[in-house]
Amino acid sequence: MPGVPMTVAISGLTCKLGHGPSGATMKTVPPVDNGGDGSSFSPTDLVGAALAACALSTMALVAGREGLSWGDARASVEKIMTPPPRRIGELVLVIDMPREARPEHRARLEEAARTCPVMRSLHPDLKLPVAFRYPAG
Repeated sequence: MPGVPMTVAISGLTCKLGHGPSGATMKTVPPVDNGGDGSSFSPTDLVGAALAACALSTMALVAGREGLSWGDARASVEKIMTPPPRRIGELVLVIDMPREARPEHRARLEEAARTCPVMRSLHPDLKLPVAFRYPAG
């Protein structure tokens, strides 16, 4: 499987990230509590955002491949850093499931989220509580 080329360039404390295949760019800036100005995602913020995006994308892909009902879902993630030495200690993920997700498909969709590539790539010491919220009715 071929790799995905990416580039990173720094100017001051701002890193500009480039995605080779698409040409998409974004930036990161250190958070205020670590000497930056907090004007954008920090590199550790991207880990949390990647986890949420990966969980949602993986569920949508599984639903499409397996013919399961699916709709629009949302997720929120809270990143909790450890005291020095700084590292991500916990990513609290809450997924608001789509109304279309049928009760008989919930276990399969939740399994897909919990085994997404980002989730499986994170260190086992990282706390990763995941909650799934389903609409009432």
